Amino acid sequence: MPKMTFVDRDGTAQQVDAPIGLSVLEIAHRNQIDLEGACEGSLACSTCHVVVDADDYDRLPAATEAEEDMLDLAFGLTHTSRLGCQIIITPELDGLTVRLPAATRNMQVDKKKA
Repeated sequence: MPKMTFVDRDGTAQQVDAPIGLSVLEIAHRNQIDLEGACEGSLACSTCHVVVDADDYDRLPAATEAEEDMLDLAFGLTHTSRLGCQIIITPELDGLTVRLPAATRNMQVDKKKA
């Protein structure tokens, strides 16, 4: 089974199993990692913002326009920022490392009005 590593806000790393087909957000929740996901993965907020390790970033599929729009709302955005709900584990992502940002901003978008 693929593995991935979460690096907490204090720098503590935790390696966990990363089942193929699950999102980084789902894996975080299964392992009690403090990654919010206020919209429950519906791509309507940026609270599952993670910073992907620079060495791993190019292994990810490109972000969609909708993900880019939500990332614009994220606190502490970097050039390797992604939304955890949009990173789906594949065998090629074995060893992925993501860092939790120092803070999150919950500016959830009402999709009915957007």
